[in-house]
Amino acid sequence: MCRNIRTLFNFEPPATELEIRDASLQFVRKLSGFNLPSRANEAAFERAVEQVAASARELIGSLITTAQPRDRETEAARARARSAARFGRTA
Repeated sequence: MCRNIRTLFNFEPPATELEIRDASLQFVRKLSGFNLPSRANEAAFERAVEQVAASARELIGSLITTAQPRDRETEAARARARSAARFGRTA
C-alpha cells in the first residue's frame, strides 16, 4: 500500500494538491488499516487525511535544497527500469 507514496519534494513542476492528497490518503490507509473506513470512522479518517495533507504541504514548502529540481518523466523512466530489472518485463 505505502509503495504508492511517491517523493513530492524538489520536482519541476512542483507537486500538485491532488498528489499531496493522494499520498496523504495512502499514509492514513496504511496507519489505520482501512482501505475504505466504515461510516462510523469516516469523519475521523477524512480529518486525518486533511491533517496529514496540511502537514505535508507545510513540510514541502519549508524544505530547502541546492540540488536542481528533478524531472518527473526522467524519474518515472528510472522507476520503470528498476521495476523491469527487479520483476522482469511484463506484457
